[in-house]
Amino acid sequence: MTRSVHLAAHLAAPLALTGALALAGQAHAATPCDDLAKVQIAGARITAVKAMAIGAPQEIEVFGIPPLPAAAAYCRVNATLSPTPASSIRVEVWLPAEAAWNGKLMATGNGGYGGTLGGPRLAMRPAVKAGYAVAGTDMGHTEDGAGGSADWALNQPEKIADWGHRANHETAVFAKALIAAHYGKGPRRAYFTGCSDGGREALMEVQRYPGDFDGVVAGAPANAWTRLMGSFAWSWKAVHEVPESRIPDASLAIVQKAALAQCDQLDGVADGVVEDPRRCRFDPGVVQCKEGQTKECLTPAQVAGLRKLYQGPRDARGRSILPGYPAGGEATPGAWPLWITGDKAQHPSFARSFFANFVYSNTRWQLTQLNLDKDLKAAKAIEPTVASDNPDLSAFKARGGKLILFHGWSDAAITPLATIQYYDAVRARMGVKSVDSFSRLFMVPGMSHCFGGPGPNSFDMLATLDAWVEGGRAPDTVIASKLDNDYADLLGMPAKTVRTRPLCAYPKVAQWDGRGSTDVATSFSCQVAER
Repeated sequence: MTRSVHLAAHLAAPLALTGALALAGQAHAATPCDDLAKVQIAGARITAVKAMAIGAPQEIEVFGIPPLPAAAAYCRVNATLSPTPASSIRVEVWLPAEAAWNGKLMATGNGGYGGTLGGPRLAMRPAVKAGYAVAGTDMGHTEDGAGGSADWALNQPEKIADWGHRANHETAVFAKALIAAHYGKGPRRAYFTGCSDGGREALMEVQRYPGDFDGVVAGAPANAWTRLMGSFAWSWKAVHEVPESRIPDASLAIVQKAALAQCDQLDGVADGVVEDPRRCRFDPGVVQCKEGQTKECLTPAQVAGLRKLYQGPRDARGRSILPGYPAGGEATPGAWPLWITGDKAQHPSFARSFFANFVYSNTRWQLTQLNLDKDLKAAKAIEPTVASDNPDLSAFKARGGKLILFHGWSDAAITPLATIQYYDAVRARMGVKSVDSFSRLFMVPGMSHCFGGPGPNSFDMLATLDAWVEGGRAPDTVIASKLDNDYADLLGMPAKTVRTRPLCAYPKVAQWDGRGSTDVATSFSCQVAER
């Protein structure tokens, strides 16, 4: 199915919904929170309205996180959107008190295959506290857990389209109309932020619906979705297909120790973090067991599996499908054991669900059947609906939009090298000067998937984006902090800063001045990366 077919389907949506978007920019009588249940918005059914006070318990519904106290007072609106008869998109919008509202909307992405409002709520909490009206969606289906299964997609093309691209667009339209109804005027600015699949969703908005948002933050984007699912399956099989290639967690610690011994100080700073892993020419053969050695080493089969993971998936002709994973973060909490090598690794469930439900509509399909060339060819039909790796961002740029991408260098879920590959493709397509006028990429040394890891991983990309959209200078540096609790930002908990470091706009990297404290950002400057 071509992109033009999808565009035609979008243009055929009810004109009343398009009218609701236009209405959002007009001033009209404000509607109090309690009366929002009576508001009529085309294609939407408001299901609940509740005034939330500061400290009121706020359901999260993901990762086993209990209700958290609301950090701001707001009006919570729940609704179900039905752009097609088969659609059932749950959305939640939080509207801060008018005196606290900054006049802007922030919509946030979901993770994995969605299915819950829990992930969006975590991102909505700090934004509503900062004065934004905020919105999130379950992507059009309900699922228990953290979004790793796509059983809901079996023979459901409209639900796949909702998840692929439509849910966030419809949420943006609805949220703007609801904001206009509540405050008497629409938002002055609209932003979208997302990480992981939320990063794929962010780039989908930029590419398919460039008029929805003034600024977008795409973190660790899973935007090459079909190739990524092929990569997930291939990478898992590389170290699980035969028992001899299985790599225990303890062996990964040996690998990471050797990689850091070789590469940690390439930037002149011994801090347990590789600043630019592309400079790390680590050969896992150095940890292979020598004759007679049985401890603190890996078998030849395990080393062969490691080499595949560093190399990345290849097709039958040896051509790269996606880059592999960088060295230096193998045993980091939340890294390879969680995603690739562990007995309960996440990659296989994502990949199996995709090919079984999206591609083949056959629940009996298993990873043991994987034929990468054949399966990726079969996935081409669904690619325009789910992938957002088109390097042509000219429509978003022409509208004046601003885009920030970021990715952690120790991400074991989605290889950070794929984001660099995509950004380089955008620059090649549109020209470096053109891309620099509206976009930035920040690589985050030592950060795991979206947050956490040994490097400074706490930063405010929304505030950075907002300052840029509002007329500030393009951000060439963002200050990141390492906190004594990596979950503090996520859960709104107090924390102590133990280190700061500048994140540099790609292709530059942070370079220590050789004199000041390596725990202080002012001791570093952004320089062109050495290769």
